[in-house]
Amino acid sequence: MPASASRRKTGCIGLLKETRLKLNPLASQIEQATTIEYRRIHAVIAASSGNLVEWFDFFVYSFGSLYFAHEFFPSGNAATQLLNTAGVFATGFLTRPIGGWLFGRIADRRGRRIAMLISVLLMCGGSLAIAVLPTYAQVGALAPALLLLVRCVQGLSVGGEYGASATYVSEVAQAGRRGFFASFQYVTVIGGQIAALIVVVVLQRILSTQELHAWGWRIPFALGAVAALTSVYLRGSLDETTDARTRNQARAGTLAGLLAHKRAVTTVLALTAGGSLALYTFTTYMQKYLIISVGMRANTASMLMAAALVTYMLMQPIFGILADWIGTKRCMILFGVLATVGTVPIMYVLRTVSNPCWAFALVVAALAILSFYTSISGLVKAELFPAEIRALGVGLPYALANAVFGGSAEYIGLSMKSAGDEPAFFWYVTVMSMVVAVVAIVMPDPAVNGYLRD
Repeated sequence: MPASASRRKTGCIGLLKETRLKLNPLASQIEQATTIEYRRIHAVIAASSGNLVEWFDFFVYSFGSLYFAHEFFPSGNAATQLLNTAGVFATGFLTRPIGGWLFGRIADRRGRRIAMLISVLLMCGGSLAIAVLPTYAQVGALAPALLLLVRCVQGLSVGGEYGASATYVSEVAQAGRRGFFASFQYVTVIGGQIAALIVVVVLQRILSTQELHAWGWRIPFALGAVAALTSVYLRGSLDETTDARTRNQARAGTLAGLLAHKRAVTTVLALTAGGSLALYTFTTYMQKYLIISVGMRANTASMLMAAALVTYMLMQPIFGILADWIGTKRCMILFGVLATVGTVPIMYVLRTVSNPCWAFALVVAALAILSFYTSISGLVKAELFPAEIRALGVGLPYALANAVFGGSAEYIGLSMKSAGDEPAFFWYVTVMSMVVAVVAIVMPDPAVNGYLRD
């Protein structure tokens, strides 16, 4: 081989080696970035999965009560039996603030991951317990007492779920994309409703009414337990987001530490009061409103709400991205203002609509307004507190306001309907939305003063 050709070959090999050496760090950086992004997405999905189980259980209990009320409360007519099961359901709401305090303390002192694992394990145990509970015919008065006990335990779990998971998602999300990642918390919330609706429809198609009354009502609760175990598996591989030094601070997870942030606590209470009231009004109450006030057939209303909920779920990441562009404070203000001016007109116009397509458009419009709140509500609340008190600061005020305003929404709406003054309920939602608007306007901008900005 000529010397010149040998030099060219050596030079090419050297150039290739040099190029490979330069590309290796780049490839390594790309691989590392991809791994980090994958782990972040996995963390968000795992942390949010408990919300899916919570709302699945919420819906199937309401559905199942039509079929199991007589099994636990045999005396009286059907209305009395349903009222008794509704009372047990409401009692579960009352234990949520205790769960918000308990799991908030655990999350701030021992870590978000352990709090989320215990919370979802309680959900699993509660769903499984209802699936196998003995009936009144088998154990007498012990049956309704056991049902009440299980619902109280589940209330503790649900009360602690929101604070721990919302805090974890907010902390693990990438700066500049926190709105997008935080929105998946309500993607799973709505996903739980949709999953429950699918299970209900399938059971009603494949089982007879007699079979549903006898044993079919137990199936959704067993499925809920399986879903909770899946969440346990996903959460078991999560990394912690706060170090031990933060968790071991003397005031971490304490009420004394929480009261040092009175303005933030008041802000969370106000935002949750208006936001949860609007959420329950435009989702769970809306279906009943379409039937008893608009005059829509039950199956039509169910299909309409199912389509609306799917649309609502898909809107969450879009509104999360919008929050990353314009800021979470502006989104919260937009929710408060639009809900204030839009609630009464939307509900009034719905009563005059006979075309389901127009009704669907109005319901989606209401859910779009709500999306300004739901897509970033957990993030906004997490930004108001330092790490050592964040889970308690998000969880306890949220559970209190949600129990009082969200949990009572359907009852107040139906009561006002029975009293012949249903429009008063719409004005009630409007006033609470106005409170959100005012609080959102005066609260410090999280992008400037929030504890997650770094």
